Amino acid sequence: MSSGTLRRRLHHGDVDGGRYDRYETSRFDSLNEPLLGYGDYDYNRHAEEQALLGILDDERSKVRLHWSLLFSNVIAQWAQWLANIVLGSGSLFGRIIPFIAGTQNGANSNLPPVLLSPLQEARLRNLKQRLSVPFDGSSSEHQDALRQLWRLSYPDRKLPSLKSEVWKEMGWQGSDPSTDFRGGGFISLENLIFFAKTYPEAFQNLLHKRDGKRSEWEYPFAVAGINVSFMLVQMLDLQSGNPSTLAGHRFLELLREDEMAFDNLFCIAFKLLDAQWLAKRASYMEFNDVLKSTRSQLEREMALEDVSTVRDLPAYNLLRR
Repeated sequence: MSSGTLRRRLHHGDVDGGRYDRYETSRFDSLNEPLLGYGDYDYNRHAEEQALLGILDDERSKVRLHWSLLFSNVIAQWAQWLANIVLGSGSLFGRIIPFIAGTQNGANSNLPPVLLSPLQEARLRNLKQRLSVPFDGSSSEHQDALRQLWRLSYPDRKLPSLKSEVWKEMGWQGSDPSTDFRGGGFISLENLIFFAKTYPEAFQNLLHKRDGKRSEWEYPFAVAGINVSFMLVQMLDLQSGNPSTLAGHRFLELLREDEMAFDNLFCIAFKLLDAQWLAKRASYMEFNDVLKSTRSQLEREMALEDVSTVRDLPAYNLLRR
């Protein structure tokens, strides 16, 4: 499938989207490590140091910009109020001012807290409880979940022991999958199981890399899924008391309509990552760049005004192919 075809089908955004500068660091103790690059794969220590320095620079920039952005928001809101009172919303000026104010609330601005309904509060609280659960290889529940993932992935194959070289075929980095959950937590395994049960055809296509012309050095499926879960937590600012990013605000709106919005968004993001991978003709060493561009594309789609449910996202169409 060509990148041009992918762009046409997504309508609102380009699969080969623009760059995203850097991720924010997580404040969850269980979500504080990069995931790819350990175990049997090469790890670039210099690149990590440079990335950490970049994150520190970004944080310093945020502090410097905080007060200027806050002042701009106050001025824009005051101007909108004045236009509505003095000139009326039907005038040209009354139509321009809200647009100017709206541009202040980009993904990096300090948005006001969202007033949640009791239903949204309950769903967000439940999601955060799920995020706080680390993967425990000694837990029978977690072991059963791993076995369930295998059965959903390979229904016609024999279930291996929990430590077996066979697990590498699913895209775990070693013979013991429990060692790959450093930052993703138990929810990343739940995400994979949800994907396999809810969108089985799309899941199987990703697992077996059936779409497009693949790289000779492919990304490992299971570990990539853990990375997608990790990325979504960062993007949606779920580690904070009340999300302060535009994507985080829009996600809270999605929670109003869909209790499983995070899991559904995971499926979309994973499929979008694979589409980006194919469009960029990427190889393993470019995985982090593909993950960043996936995040950037998803943020743009979540900012669209006509998105009120997960199914309204243009990239949702990728799950139906």
